[in-house]
Amino acid sequence: MEISCEAMPKPIVTFVCENCGTQRPKWEGQCSSCKEWNTLVENSDSIATTGVRAWVSSQTSTLKSLSEVTFDDAPRLKMSLSEVNRVLGGGLVAGSVILIAGEPGVGKSTLLLQIADNIAREFGGALYVTGEESLTQVKVRAGRLGIAGERIQILQGAHLSDVITNLDNAQPSLAIIDSIQTMHTDDVSSGMGSISQIRECTQVLIQWAKVNEVPIIISGHVTKDGDIAGPRVLEHMVDVVLQLEGEGVSTWRQLRAVKNRFGSTNETGIFEMTDQGLLQVEDPSGMFLAERMHGAIGSAIVPIVEGTRSMIVEIQALTNRTSLPIPRRLATGVDNNRVLLVCAVLTRQLGLSLSDQDVIVNVTGGIKVSEPAVDLGVALAIASSFKNSPVAGDLAVVGEIGLSGEVRRVPNIERRFSEVQRLGLKGCLAPAKSIKHDEAYAVGVPVSTLREALTKVLP
Repeated sequence: MEISCEAMPKPIVTFVCENCGTQRPKWEGQCSSCKEWNTLVENSDSIATTGVRAWVSSQTSTLKSLSEVTFDDAPRLKMSLSEVNRVLGGGLVAGSVILIAGEPGVGKSTLLLQIADNIAREFGGALYVTGEESLTQVKVRAGRLGIAGERIQILQGAHLSDVITNLDNAQPSLAIIDSIQTMHTDDVSSGMGSISQIRECTQVLIQWAKVNEVPIIISGHVTKDGDIAGPRVLEHMVDVVLQLEGEGVSTWRQLRAVKNRFGSTNETGIFEMTDQGLLQVEDPSGMFLAERMHGAIGSAIVPIVEGTRSMIVEIQALTNRTSLPIPRRLATGVDNNRVLLVCAVLTRQLGLSLSDQDVIVNVTGGIKVSEPAVDLGVALAIASSFKNSPVAGDLAVVGEIGLSGEVRRVPNIERRFSEVQRLGLKGCLAPAKSIKHDEAYAVGVPVSTLREALTKVLP
């Protein structure tokens, strides 16, 4: 029997950038979109229309006029995990797809199991799909967390068609996929974990979530640089992208929203990793300042704002004469470029000779701060260490530093002052233009320049 070559589907070979997901008909050394080198990999997909791909093709949408669309607040599943609710913008939205990423061992699977237990107890059943661990391993973790799991159904496997079938049969209130890198479908010819497999499986899960109005949480790996592994287009496909962060030697964990279609991306959830799982931290300010030494040299406390939450963190700095030709500038928890800027201003505007000093800056508790409002705290901590003189312990400091040594205004100053008053501090050095003649600003100590701030806090 003679078989015609034209009857057989011919694979479509393209090259996909692992960084941004851009497709190219041929291999290139540098991606023309994101300008990264050696990121294009071969992607051979057959044009099959069976299985889950056929299911996706069968889903139809109804055409409507924009004026006919009614606006209703998306229903949310509010959990007792208030820190997770805060980051999500109020709870899980029906039909949303959430991607959570983090380094290995940071606590992603622990957090996912706690969320599954919470939803199962309060709203109905949850389906937990594990592709990396065995059922016994998940059971051991659940036992350590004190989770009985009567209403949590668990599936060990990574084939997408089995997952969709079980989702249709169970109709859970929440589905969890741990992790998306282990999922695969026969509709794509490439291997498990490839870009095309991840993209195809995610697209099918998104389609199922929207049709059935069931939220799905998927976990993902991260690269050595801390970015989410896989194609960048994956982050654009999902509704919410969460990042679970934490230092390996610290028990504190931060849950951040990198992308959120249903809320703010400025919110942060604070947790403590214990034997009983991730415990919520209701008073992060008290936690971060609990071990602060009285009269510590090279230490400053700064009120920061993360979304709707204000809290106070301690910034420590250490200066030491270097034995190297070029002094080192090390920063943990703050942007290293901001530390370089502050050191340059201290040297040029205040005459501190830091050219032969190693400068090390750290935010205690393993928390990461991105706002420039901590500039003044970093500067005073460095000056305190250099002069071997402690900053006044009953004062907080906040302000952005300009290149001329001026202290610039920062947003949400009232909320920062409110947190300073709650902790019983006497005052807070802040930009003079941000302080008003109002009772809410009573703790504010106005400063206009870095030199003026240094004079007030260092004896």
